[in-house]
Amino acid sequence: MMLFRHAARRLAVLYGDSFGGKPNGRYRMSAKQLRQLLGRRRLYEDDIRDLTRALLEEGYVLVDMDGFFVVLSANTFVNYRRLSAENLETVLADANADGL
Repeated sequence: MMLFRHAARRLAVLYGDSFGGKPNGRYRMSAKQLRQLLGRRRLYEDDIRDLTRALLEEGYVLVDMDGFFVVLSANTFVNYRRLSAENLETVLADANADGL
């Protein structure tokens, strides 16, 4: 598990670094780069899960985009609008009425 904690810290540091024409912030990386960071020849579901958990502990989210990975700040999601129970019930009722 230490491997994933160290990798998560490195990814968190990269979030604050300037590259790609931006002073800091979200970024994407290839599966090859992630394998290199972890020192692995292959990435398994358990690897991604463990790294995702370790990165969340650092305050960041890892998104698997089936070909590359994205690192975002968990704070990005704090101000998203919330789905109310009423909105969900309306959508579910509409879906049921439409036979979905």
